[in-house]
Amino acid sequence: MIDIRSFASLGGADHGWLKAKHHFSFADYYDPARVHWGELRVWNDDTIAPNTGFPPHPHRDMEIITYVRKGAITHEDSLGNKGRTEAGDVQVMSAGTGILHSEYNRETEPTQIFQLWIMPSERGFAPRWGSRPFPKGDRAGRLVTLASGYENDAEALPIHADARVLGATLKAGQEIDYPLGSERFAYLVPAVGAVEIEGTRVSARDGAAISKIETLRVKALEDAEIVLVDAAA
Repeated sequence: MIDIRSFASLGGADHGWLKAKHHFSFADYYDPARVHWGELRVWNDDTIAPNTGFPPHPHRDMEIITYVRKGAITHEDSLGNKGRTEAGDVQVMSAGTGILHSEYNRETEPTQIFQLWIMPSERGFAPRWGSRPFPKGDRAGRLVTLASGYENDAEALPIHADARVLGATLKAGQEIDYPLGSERFAYLVPAVGAVEIEGTRVSARDGAAISKIETLRVKALEDAEIVLVDAAA
């Protein structure tokens, strides 16, 4: 099953400094048919104006993954972590028992991010934050695991969830397969370009909610950059 959620159909808000689109119910946007997809609870497509951002605010019991599409995001938190995550790179914050953090665009150009929230498999973990580069060349023509709740994904940023976040860059005409499993839920968004899944086109920044597919085959209709979440039901 594939449910295409076009970019035009997404909820969202324009706050001036922040232009936000929500693949799932979030803040003032509520759609009972789009509350979560398996353990994936939030997928926000945010554009943050230069020298603006989110002031310190709390989170708990959520795995928060930020994929920077353009520009950079600067993070600070109550654990003393500070870091700048650039385009193509990923940061993960496991909110655990509670953390206070801020996220700012300190750049001279707008920053564009995907921010994903995945529900943790357990509660009571100590909070933590981490970031790392994932060069696009390493993702050329193949899926690379960016964040994972599984020990065997040693190169990925760790999360406390029964889930993986993966990324790939594809040239037009390239195909990749991913062994999803029919009991799993996947959500795929092309950051740029368009792809085809089971004969269905998914354009840039559209969402594809996928289930009951043993092997997921993705074909690039154009040069494309994709982000994929594989989550428990």
